[in-house]
Amino acid sequence: RSICMAIETSTHRRGIWPNPMSDWMCDLMDPSTPHFEPCDAAPAIVVFTRDLRVHDNPALIAAGAGGRPTVSLFVLDDRLLGGPRPPIRRLRFLGEALRDLDHSLRSRGGGLVIRRGNWATEVIDTAAAVGAREVHIADDHSAFAVDRFQQLESMAIDTELEVYRHPGAAVVPPAVLEPTGGGEYKVFTPYYRRWSAADWRLTEPAPKQLAGPDLQNGHNLLDVLPPSTNESGIVGGETDGRRRLSAWLDGPVNGYEDGRDTPAYERTSLLSAYLHLGCLSPLEVALAASEHPAGGPFVRQLCWRDFFLQVLAARPDASTACYRDRGDMWADDPDALRAWQNGQTGFPLVDAGMRQLAGEGFMHNRARMVTASFFVKDLYLDWRIGARHFMEYLVDGDVASNQLNWQWVAGTGTDSNPHRILNPTRQSERFDPKGDYIRSWVPELSGVAAPEIHCPSHTTRARNGYPDQIVDHPEAVSRFRFLRAQ
Repeated sequence: RSICMAIETSTHRRGIWPNPMSDWMCDLMDPSTPHFEPCDAAPAIVVFTRDLRVHDNPALIAAGAGGRPTVSLFVLDDRLLGGPRPPIRRLRFLGEALRDLDHSLRSRGGGLVIRRGNWATEVIDTAAAVGAREVHIADDHSAFAVDRFQQLESMAIDTELEVYRHPGAAVVPPAVLEPTGGGEYKVFTPYYRRWSAADWRLTEPAPKQLAGPDLQNGHNLLDVLPPSTNESGIVGGETDGRRRLSAWLDGPVNGYEDGRDTPAYERTSLLSAYLHLGCLSPLEVALAASEHPAGGPFVRQLCWRDFFLQVLAARPDASTACYRDRGDMWADDPDALRAWQNGQTGFPLVDAGMRQLAGEGFMHNRARMVTASFFVKDLYLDWRIGARHFMEYLVDGDVASNQLNWQWVAGTGTDSNPHRILNPTRQSERFDPKGDYIRSWVPELSGVAAPEIHCPSHTTRARNGYPDQIVDHPEAVSRFRFLRAQ
């Protein structure tokens, strides 16, 4: 039995990668071609994970090569559904995305099969039920994903099943780029140069026709996911994601470079949740943005996403362990933690960000940096606790981007300046000069004008029912620097 990993089946912009599948599979052809006969009567399974789309999905294309019958499977992993504080908003988005994916597959003659339980066991059992000999999956790189892959591959050893991994989670897969001497890139700028010059694969068209065995679809299992709401206006699924991408590139992207750090006037794409679950192909998004005259700064942000993914691929433990241990002896302060979580720190920009997180399941990136810096550098609390709180609320919560951005801010990750500190008041004055973002989320200060809104007086706070600052920023910074120096 063979296990093929990180398979490429597509030509690149500036070159062609070898096709390791060519010795066992008929050449990939458009399965809608009327005269094309399947090269293998046995069905194949495509297991959707974080690639909930039909456009540019190499795993889906490989599974259905030559018109072969294809079972499209998604497993609701019990480990993701359990726990005392499940990520309600992400699970809601997931349910919407799965229903949209099923609609897209059905319009092509297929459909999505839903199973629930142990992920590897359900894949093996489904393959046995339909007589499949191949399983195709998009590669992923978190510790959780790696563990699932290893379980599946171990279980498949005792069967005739072959497991194939395909690209699709990144613009440039982590294994493609390595610095001299091997390993991962630890500094963004040289990685960005290599990433920008790399040969990107061509995107895969969505299949026009799919065929598969008749199975009970198990869609009643989706009832365990939270029902849809309109609280954020973001609807999960490829259909809405592609609409949003098109609309954003049709105009708003022109203000991205100048306005992306201004939280009051949303100039960002709001595509992060769609990228997290693969409702949009990051490669398609990068190609579309790179063709736009104003798209360069946004493409650079997509490179940051790939950068953190390749760090996580090399160090899966970085989701819970310090990438660079600074020897911190973090404080234990439940009252400070609670004030931060509830947006009651007395620092208006921090509180606005935390209240947006609780209210929408989203937070502007500048606010994420400021709230995280305040958590680690002012309160001297363990970055893992803050990162976990974000993951509980964020619609776009992504292990690589969330955990490694937190580590970047905490100085335990890839930041070359581990002692960097963001002053929450100065950040507010610079990026929300009129206080509009603060007023949106801290109604107690809605009647306070700038510049006082950035640091209200004690009298103004008392009159409006807004708390005093829970720490003195200069003193907190001095404490942090002293503790970091020990």
